[in-house]
Amino acid sequence: MTKQKPMVSVLFMLFSTLFCVCLILANVLETKQIQVGPISLTGGLIVFPISYIINDCVCEVWGYRKARLLIWLGFAMNFFFVGITALCDAIPAAPYWHNDSGFHAIFGLAPRIAAASFVAFLAGSFANAYVMSKMKIASEGRNFSARAILSTVAGESLDSLIFFPLALSGVVPASELPVLMLWQVVLKTMYEVVALPLTIRIVKHVKAAEGEDVYDEGISYNVLRIFNL
Repeated sequence: MTKQKPMVSVLFMLFSTLFCVCLILANVLETKQIQVGPISLTGGLIVFPISYIINDCVCEVWGYRKARLLIWLGFAMNFFFVGITALCDAIPAAPYWHNDSGFHAIFGLAPRIAAASFVAFLAGSFANAYVMSKMKIASEGRNFSARAILSTVAGESLDSLIFFPLALSGVVPASELPVLMLWQVVLKTMYEVVALPLTIRIVKHVKAAEGEDVYDEGISYNVLRIFNL
């Protein structure tokens, strides 16, 4: 008797690909400082919140177990990207090439910032998926908008609480860190609110196409059970 292997759909693969691209793009765009009105931010704000929207969609349609696989996949691809670019940055440049400082400014991510980013991403993403999953069960599938927003607040808050002290403590004045963290959470949540009508439509169409609407009753929320689909 042949044992059936766990499968993922083409749509899930497309969501996973976009998720990984967003995480890698966020790393690159973080190197540019942008100005939004009176607020200074990093360019990563343009794309990073999309990863939370994808996380919400995957958790809503396929459940926490697929979201867990998605998060670890994103972590692995991001780690691979950072590792390869760090290796390339460390290799001496050709004598005729004069863009070494520019390349280093973009891809020479400091180990402290990289570590803070990885830890914050895992904690925030799993918090987002957990809150989304538990609230779906508690609400019996109602109030997707509230669940999407509140799960993002939980995830982004934990992400900021971990990243900023680990990455910027001693660099940014301690009095400024709470302000930076608050603005990150507020603006990323506003991003989710603005995108919510599109997110709702996507979730509705994906549920119809996949014939899936998973409720995570009786599952293990152990983040290490990656291939328990």
